[in-house]
Formats: sequence, C-alpha cells, structure tokens
Amino acid sequence: METYYIHASRFFLPEGVKSQGYLPIVDGKFGEFTKELPDQESRVLDYTGKWIAPGLVDTHIHGYRGYDVMDNDVEGLKTISKGLLSCGVTSFLPTTLTSDKKTLNAVSKTISEHHKEMPGAKIQGIFLEGPFFTEEHKGAQNPEFFADPNLETFQQWQESAGGLIKKIALAPEREGATEFIKELSDQGVTVAIAHSSATYDQAREAVSAGASVFVHTYNGMSGLSHREPGMVGAAMNTADTFSELICDGHHVHPAAAEILMNVKGRDHVALITDCMRAGGMPDGDYQLGDFPVEVSSGAARLKTGGSLAGSVLELMDAVRNVHDWNIATIEESIRMASIVPAESCGIEDKCGSIKAGHDADFIVIDSQLNLEETYLNGERVYKKEIKG
Repeated sequence: METYYIHASRFFLPEGVKSQGYLPIVDGKFGEFTKELPDQESRVLDYTGKWIAPGLVDTHIHGYRGYDVMDNDVEGLKTISKGLLSCGVTSFLPTTLTSDKKTLNAVSKTISEHHKEMPGAKIQGIFLEGPFFTEEHKGAQNPEFFADPNLETFQQWQESAGGLIKKIALAPEREGATEFIKELSDQGVTVAIAHSSATYDQAREAVSAGASVFVHTYNGMSGLSHREPGMVGAAMNTADTFSELICDGHHVHPAAAEILMNVKGRDHVALITDCMRAGGMPDGDYQLGDFPVEVSSGAARLKTGGSLAGSVLELMDAVRNVHDWNIATIEESIRMASIVPAESCGIEDKCGSIKAGHDADFIVIDSQLNLEETYLNGERVYKKEIKG
C-alpha cells in the first residue's frame, strides 16, 4: 500500500482552511491532515506556494467538448468525462433533457452500463432534467414531451439506470406532483423544482412534500414580486433547500447572485454550469436537444427566440467569477462548487471534500484561483500547459 504526502501553502478542508502542512495519500485515499511530516523518509510532493482544494462537483451539466449526454454515445460520455478534468471537475451528474420515454430510458441504461469506465471525472449519478415541466418557462426544453409526473414511468427509467438516478427536476404545478415528490423523496432520490410557473404557495407545498433543490435559480421559474413571491421567493424563503446558480455573467446578474447568497447562506448555494456541448469549443452553431443554438461571446442562445440555452461555462470559471465579483470569499467560492453541490444531491459521502477515507480527488490551484493540476485517486491526470 503506497503512501505519500502533499505539502502545500494552503489546504481547503471540511473544517476550514489550513496552512503549511502535509496531506497523506494512502493507496489513492485521503489520510488525516497533519502539520508535521510523520516520517522524514516519506515521499513528498512539494506544492509550496500552491493551494490544495477538493475536486469540483458539477451536478448539472449536459455536455462538453462537442458531445451531449443525450447523444447516447459512450465515447462521447468519455470525452466529456476526460475534458472536465481541465475544469477542475472530478465528479459530475450527466444531465438529460426533456425527451420521449424511450430515449430517456436508453440514455439512462447506457450511463448505468458504462459509468465505471470513465477515464476522467467520475459519474456519481444521473440528473433527469424533465420531462415533467410547464411551457411558460420551458427554456430550451422541448414542450412536445412535457407530461404530468408518473411513478411507473420513473421506475422504468430508474430500473434501466440501475438505481443511478440521483436527482430529477419537475414543475410543482403539474398534476400529481406532490404525491410524486413524496414517493421519490422516500426512495432517496433528490427532487428539484424547475421550468415552472408555480406560485409561491405551490413551490412551498413541493418543498413540504420533500423537494429540496431549486434548479438554476432565477432562470426558468416564476419571478419574485411583492404580491406574488413566486418560485424565486420560495427559493429565498425555504431555509433547508439548496439553490443552484449559473454564475457566468449572462444568466444571473452578480447582484442578484449576491442577494440569493446573503438570504440563503452560501452553504446552501450550489454553483453549477448547465453546460451544453459547446463548452470548451469555439463560437459557432451547435445543437441542444432538438433546437439549433448559436454560441457567441460566452453565451449560448436558441437561434429561434434568442433564449439562453444552457451555457458554455466551466465550473472553475464560476468559482473565480463569484470571488472576482466580490460576493464570496475564496473558501466560500470553492465550497459552493464542491461540497455544497455534493450535499445537495446526497453524494457527499463520495466526493466534494478532502476527508480521510475518501478518494483522493483534488485540484492544485494558485492564489488567483487558476487551475494548475487535477488528481484522481491520488494520481495526477491533468496538468495545465504552460505556453511560452
């Protein structure tokens, strides 16, 4: 059993930030952080001047590097997985789009059968975004396949997924939503609410039934007003729920992000990307599900109507953005992209923190929050190229 130590100037640990110490890596797992090197003969990787943070966790991502989860292509999934290492992401939930029952069944089955084969970021579950939505806030979801929540249909998907579906999003105002939420919550599936015109009371009822995540908060949901607080108001006024945020500078104004963080608490805001296949690719024309998309100047928009269609955001950039916008400390920024999203969908026992016994998935960053290296199971799997 191999043991070596990481020495760095700062470590972002669950209990807080520690400086100038040693982190043991024991057979691909984290050991207990220590201030002194227990054995002077031990192998040490010296990252003096650098910081060690947990690998990031993207719990809402559709694609990357030219591929989409809905392609139902194993090699495409592998490309997404490997590409995410350059974003500091070591765990993710491949995220579907609204489609017909047969397609969602096939995609779930493919991910289940091949999720352990990924060469990069680890698949920790599946996020079904849809198809139980409503049309007013459809975004880039295809309303042709919208329907009321159906337990039998979900169980078919879950069976095909081998139990890998960890999270599903729906609109609370759909008929049968409350009973559906209760049943799935009892099964341990995280229920999120999204793409919805729900009133404040309807959203609160969904939360009372067990819904615990607001999907890409502010986007695809009824807004806050003084007479009808809507979904946004419910997100702000339900203390034990989590709110996703896309912090690319296009989806949410920095001030709106700060307001949500201040009201909600940064330990209940999960940074996500909602990235589509154009992430990591040049500007141009792409496809998101059934819809043509144009990517320009860091934003992906439907060619018809101009609505935002996911993003091309990389999660490490979101971490840097919220810090650069002066709305979160460095520690908070990192936590909102690692342990908080992991907690939001119940996978914190597998990823999101530098904790003894967990897989040694971590990143090496500099003081400007630039990613330099990514490690999986204690082995370096990505190193930033130095141009010059």
